[in-house]
Amino acid sequence: MAEIKPVPIGTEDFKEIIDKNCYFTDKSLLIKGLLDSSAKVSLFSRPRRFGKTVNMSMLKYFFEKSEEDNTYLFDDLQISETGEKYLAHMGQYPVISISLKSMAKESYKETIEEFKNLIADEYERHVHILTSNKLTARKRKLFEHIYNEDASMITYQKALKILSDCLYVVHQKKVIILIDEYDVPLQNAWLRGFYQEMVDFIRSLFDTALKTNDSLEFGVLTGCLRISKESIFTGLNNLKIYSVSDAQYSEYFGFTDAEVKKMLEFYQLSEHYEMMKAWYNGYLFGRTEIYCPWDVMNYCDELMHIPDAEPQAYWINTSGNDIIRQFISSATATMKYEMEQLIAGETITKRINQELTYRDLKDNNQDTVKMTENIWSMLYMTGYLTMCEMPSRGQFRLRIPNLEIREIFKNQIYECFRYFVAARKTDLTEFCMTFRNGDEASAERLFSQYLNDVISIRDNNSPNAKKENFYHGILLGLFTHMSDWVVKSNVESGDGYSDILIKIPADKIGIVIEIKFGENKEMEEGCNKALKQIDDMCYEKSLLDDGMTTILKYGIACYKKNCMIKKA
Repeated sequence: MAEIKPVPIGTEDFKEIIDKNCYFTDKSLLIKGLLDSSAKVSLFSRPRRFGKTVNMSMLKYFFEKSEEDNTYLFDDLQISETGEKYLAHMGQYPVISISLKSMAKESYKETIEEFKNLIADEYERHVHILTSNKLTARKRKLFEHIYNEDASMITYQKALKILSDCLYVVHQKKVIILIDEYDVPLQNAWLRGFYQEMVDFIRSLFDTALKTNDSLEFGVLTGCLRISKESIFTGLNNLKIYSVSDAQYSEYFGFTDAEVKKMLEFYQLSEHYEMMKAWYNGYLFGRTEIYCPWDVMNYCDELMHIPDAEPQAYWINTSGNDIIRQFISSATATMKYEMEQLIAGETITKRINQELTYRDLKDNNQDTVKMTENIWSMLYMTGYLTMCEMPSRGQFRLRIPNLEIREIFKNQIYECFRYFVAARKTDLTEFCMTFRNGDEASAERLFSQYLNDVISIRDNNSPNAKKENFYHGILLGLFTHMSDWVVKSNVESGDGYSDILIKIPADKIGIVIEIKFGENKEMEEGCNKALKQIDDMCYEKSLLDDGMTTILKYGIACYKKNCMIKKA
């Protein structure tokens, strides 16, 4: 019997997967595709958990020239059969490889500090070049400043260009630049209120590294959205974008049907094929049907331990929903109806904006048609919807890809749509201002009115913590109406994590909200318990540290369609 290989769940380093003899779905012909391409820079946009990071790691180990011989990693892969034309490139290039995934911090300052750390780590990988006498004194000084994390901001904006120049001078070989999750800092900055600063920084970083860089052989970027409209890639004429709508490279991110059958056969789980297909297949990338690899691997692993395990929605637990919530805060009754059609297994036809930008999220000058187009576009590009066939004249026929996503739609996305549609009946500015003005009586009245407008508030049998999260999510969505407020959820502050923290910078007002779930008779007790928790855990500390001079504390207790709000 063949050795049962581990399923590499959560392992994103290609070398580690091969060295530990984990099961690997061969995507190495992506290397051949890139070598055949004339594009100087290739951008792959795919939903999260579709194998982007593992592929980028594979590219690094194939192309990078290093003291360690990594050729054995590719011995049993398809790229090894392509001939000398392609294998001659193995281990021949200096490679810069960074991921911007960690640049999701609370403030612009913290985000830049994180960039300083990650770029210093990449410089450290190449620190051996400081021993070369080929570097000029100027280049050596710039390298050392970035390596020591004490460079100027202008220097950090050129950090990738500086490193590539140094590597080219020393190795006399042009450099390959790999940037994974390039749009994470932009999405995070949009959510946290320092978007323009982040756009300016990323634009400068990419402009010098990818546009005006004579030391560049080629570059590869991955992300969820293709945001070239933000002028991140200004003037980059040789940029090629491959989205979920494009046929080229469509089989290299996610698992194909043949690959899933092969994996199930390897683990002797073929009898679960139909269930796997119904739950996790159904994405159409270009002309290729694709499974979500994260789901396939998790379900295979679970079946090996529990043979009668039921499929679960694994993907939703790894995919941030904040951006989706922001988009659908503008939902209309028509969209709610179309959502019901999708859940029923029908299709809808929409024009998709494939260069959607984060600015489009809160463009109050948009008409309703443009606004709804943006919502459907976001759901499509982030993996909640897929196309039925290749688009015709910009029109996409959309559907929910599989049972997993249908469950997510029924239990989460559709719920959000209903809440925001109901919110149209509520003056959200008035509601939010009751908290700013310390008017807990009006806040309680308006929130109760809103809960009554939302159909079928669920009173399920889940633990109270889950029920608190339910109301927490509703409140969080309502507060995002205030574009000049900074609204944070589950943020570390004081000695714990507060439910909701709000900063109103113009008035230097900070608001702390703690939510409890309780029976009708326990509502006041729940409010008191929430207020005590705020004080005991010093949740207001981060607001005070950020310069808020007035702090308002609210304890909220909820039960079905009822609520009570008390202010400290």
